[in-house]
Amino acid sequence: VAEVITSDLRRSGRFAPIDEAKMLQKPTDGADLDFQDWSFLGVEAVVIGRVVQTGDNTYTLQFQLFDVFGRRQLVGYRMPASRGTMRGAAHRAADMIYEKLTGIKGVFGTKVAYVTARRQGNGRLYSLVVSDQDGENEHTIMESTDPIMSPAWSPDSRQLAYVSFEGNKSSIFVQTLRTGNRFRVSSKPGINGAPAFSPDGRKLVVTLGGVDGNPDIHVLDINSRQTRRLTTHRAIDTEGSWSPDGRYIYFTSDRSGGPQVYRISANGGSPERITFEGSYNARPRLSPNGERLAMVHNDRGNYRIAVMDLDKKNLLVVSTGRQDESPSFAPNSDILIYATRQGRDGVLETVSSDGLIRQKMASGQGDVREPVWSPFPRF
Repeated sequence: VAEVITSDLRRSGRFAPIDEAKMLQKPTDGADLDFQDWSFLGVEAVVIGRVVQTGDNTYTLQFQLFDVFGRRQLVGYRMPASRGTMRGAAHRAADMIYEKLTGIKGVFGTKVAYVTARRQGNGRLYSLVVSDQDGENEHTIMESTDPIMSPAWSPDSRQLAYVSFEGNKSSIFVQTLRTGNRFRVSSKPGINGAPAFSPDGRKLVVTLGGVDGNPDIHVLDINSRQTRRLTTHRAIDTEGSWSPDGRYIYFTSDRSGGPQVYRISANGGSPERITFEGSYNARPRLSPNGERLAMVHNDRGNYRIAVMDLDKKNLLVVSTGRQDESPSFAPNSDILIYATRQGRDGVLETVSSDGLIRQKMASGQGDVREPVWSPFPRF
């Protein structure tokens, strides 16, 4: 538990946990805490915790967070756990500590989905994988020798939509994670791509293109399978995503000559161009608080992740790779995950939305791509 909490806080880039060997005392109860000792070390906050076994496979994880300079307790909490849920309980404790000290909601208890591609014989084996946000606890949700693309979380984190090329044609599936049950929601002739759930979870924005191959943005009702076409342009319109309030859909279009981000009312109407800086802006993704827009931006010949402040309209390049792709915001709107290249393979990185804190994420074997961060879990 101590290891999980320590590594969560260290990996956030906002904390520097001190080495156990440097500690002047190791109290197991708040009453034993000597604030003077910790202030000598320049420590600002101390976490004390213990795991108490209460039954055969039942435990209580309890912890306290103290402000050294204020000499007071900030948080005291206990939660039940089993061997199987202990890691999740430790992530939740780290979330509470992080939020108390930064004022930003922690995301250590959230998940990430991504696609891996590994060589298998003469072909490749594609896997849709879900892991904890630290790359641990990987589960393969779906495996195929045909490509899998564009995973997208439902708002309640219980389902994933994705594109599969089984039978040599593109189809969009929705799969329930707990049961593994999945159903096909779109397999029209031509292109079926880029699904993203509406904030209420009842609809998907999708890219459909008939046999003529001209892709447009459509809204698909998951229950009825009815689709409503939003764009009708000879350009390529793709990669739709919803604004958090459900009023707008942001998408990529090359109608102005090169890929740029546009938005259109979810009820239809005329699209409005959003990006003007540079010759290439694609794959728009909104932050959950609706304040920022992440995209892939051509930065002097390198494809990098950029974040636009929707209010001020300024664009900030936050990644440093040559071929970065698939940005996705964490549910606290403070961090992004994206895919970048390391040698011949794709790997995952996270970056704070101000570009200051960048971390590599431990993730699956082979070529890893198309990461997408889950919403906050609903317990």
